[in-house]
Amino acid sequence: MAELITVEDPDDPRLHDYTDLTDVELRRRREPAEGLFIAEGEKVIRRARDAGYEMRSMLLSAKWVDAMRDVIDELTAPVHVVSPEVAERVTGYHVHRGALASMQRKPLPTAAEVLRTARRVAVMESVNDHTNIGAIFRSAAALGMDAVLLSPDCADPLYRRSVKVSMGAVFSVPYARLGIWPGGLEAVREAGFTLLALTPDEKAKTLDEAAPHRMDRVALMLGAEGAGLSTRALAAADEWVRIPMSHGVDSLNVGAAAAVAFYAVTTGRPQE
Repeated sequence: MAELITVEDPDDPRLHDYTDLTDVELRRRREPAEGLFIAEGEKVIRRARDAGYEMRSMLLSAKWVDAMRDVIDELTAPVHVVSPEVAERVTGYHVHRGALASMQRKPLPTAAEVLRTARRVAVMESVNDHTNIGAIFRSAAALGMDAVLLSPDCADPLYRRSVKVSMGAVFSVPYARLGIWPGGLEAVREAGFTLLALTPDEKAKTLDEAAPHRMDRVALMLGAEGAGLSTRALAAADEWVRIPMSHGVDSLNVGAAAAVAFYAVTTGRPQE
C-alpha cells in the first residue's frame, strides 16, 4: 500500500513533478526530458494505469483519497495529500478534479513497429495545438483507427491538455514519430499503405468518390489548423480527398474533420 504523505509546503521538493503545470513551454521541455507525463482526473489516471504506465506519485486533495482508495492500495509510489490551496500554488491553477498523477513514460515504438499490424492509420503534420491532438486521438480510438503517426514537429500527445481532452484515448491508440518529413512517408507507402491527403481543395475527390473503406491499407494525412497540409506533404500523397461542404463553409476544425474522415475510412470494418 502506498504511503499517504500530507504536504503543506508548496515548495516541498517531493512535489517537483507537479510544479508550474500552466507553463506550456517549460512543461513541453521538462516532461519528455524527465520521462514523465501528468494524468489529471480519476478516469484518466485509471486509464493510464490500466494501459500499463508506471505511477511515480500522486497528488490528491483529501476528499479524493477515498475515491482513489483501490488505486492507492495497489501502489508503492508515494501519495501526496494537499489542500486545494497548496495544489493551486504548486500547479498554477485550480485543480478542480482534485487528483493528479505523475506517470512514467514508455519508450515510443518505431513507425515500422506501429505499421506492422495496422490497416488504418492517421498521419499528422505540424499539429501543434494540444486540444486538437487530444480530440484527434479520441476520435481515432472511438472510430477504429489502428495507429497514429506524427511528423517531427507535432505536439506531444502525452502533454496534460492532450491527455485530458482525449479522456485517456492517447493510451489506447499506438503512435510513433516519423524521423524525417515528408521523406518518412515513403516508408509508410512501402508498408503497403495508400497515402490520402485530406484537403478542402476542389481538385480533391470527395471521400465517397475515393471510397477509402474499400482500400486494403490507408494512411490518412491531416494538417495543422488553418494552414492544412504543406505543399510538400500534398505532393507526397497518392491521392487528395475532401469532405464536401454546404452553406458556404469552406473547411472544418481539424479535430472535427478528422472524425468525419475516420468514419469514412473505417466504415464497414468491425469495431473492437
